[in-house]
Amino acid sequence: MAAKRDYYEVLGVNKNATPDELKKAYRKLALQYHPDRNPGDKEAEEKFKEAAEAYDVLSNPDKKARYDQYGHAGVDGAYGQGGMDMNDIFSQFGSIFGDLFGGGFRTGFTGFGGGGAARRVLRGTNLRIKVKLTLEEIDRGCEKKIKVSKYVPCKTCNGTGSKDGKLETCPHCHGAGVVTETKRTMLGMMQTQSACPHCGGEGKVVKDKCHDCHGDGIVKSDEIITINIPAGVQDGMQLAMQGQGNAAPRGGIAGDLIVLVEELDHDVFERQDANLYYNAFITFSEAAQGATVEIPTLSGKVKIKIDAGTPSGRVVRLRGKGLPVLNGYGRGDLLVCLNVWVPKSLTKEEKKMLDELNGHPNFQPNPTKQERGFFDKMKEMFN
Repeated sequence: MAAKRDYYEVLGVNKNATPDELKKAYRKLALQYHPDRNPGDKEAEEKFKEAAEAYDVLSNPDKKARYDQYGHAGVDGAYGQGGMDMNDIFSQFGSIFGDLFGGGFRTGFTGFGGGGAARRVLRGTNLRIKVKLTLEEIDRGCEKKIKVSKYVPCKTCNGTGSKDGKLETCPHCHGAGVVTETKRTMLGMMQTQSACPHCGGEGKVVKDKCHDCHGDGIVKSDEIITINIPAGVQDGMQLAMQGQGNAAPRGGIAGDLIVLVEELDHDVFERQDANLYYNAFITFSEAAQGATVEIPTLSGKVKIKIDAGTPSGRVVRLRGKGLPVLNGYGRGDLLVCLNVWVPKSLTKEEKKMLDELNGHPNFQPNPTKQERGFFDKMKEMFN
């Protein structure tokens, strides 16, 4: 499967493009690659879908922010492997196509070409849930099974809303989904089109309603949904699962399930992007003489060497021991801040030994300006 192109490249705009510039760029591409203007041209159809997907992301402030920060990984799952569906495109951007083709243009398809009906395609609403993740789960990615209460197609009528499972052609619009009205104006006769009020623009009507769903074709039910969480996600990030939201009445397009990531606080580590921070305590003897100590990581303990004469506040960087970089390569680092542990109480013998040490020139505090500044920064980071 070919890698997706950059959405800004698809529309031919820069990252600072205004909403009007995005819409103008999309209208141009939609007009150029529209299926009615390129019948049977699969390449034009794919470019048409590609442009619609790019516009859907970049015209939405939330999706655009996720895409700018995480790339395609920030919006993956929203469109599946095949990109946007044609019904999605025409139901979401029908007003744009109406502008392009003079009004009255169809917003739902059973096929392409001039003979298609202008039926309205119903769309289910989106659902939003929150998923709590530990750092360990974020480190390796995980699979979550979540119980969700949502609307699903009625099994009794197979989602049609009809008692016998069949829909009839609307007798008022004859299946077109729109009605045409001719009016006399000062400029002459004018025709206008609007959604059929009897079928709501669907082109089909239910004659005998299903007793379980009362003609809607959907009922409330609990479902277990499996969510695949990619490694490296961050708190506040949203993942979109296409078609996992509420089902639409009478066989329409299901909404999406929006998953909000909530990162739980960790007992040991602090996180900043892909880097982790750990506050390690060492004894005065270890700092003065040097030692080898064990440090925890998300994948197990590692040993680090402490040089003799290490001052409190020194930071040791363990490369690649942080979190994986989302939508990228490699991992962040683990930054270990070494703090000399000071006991709260001392015996008489210990006090005497310290008094003797304090009189030695090597034990007189004399930090450099650089050491003072670095230690102050680390205190701010961990406080």
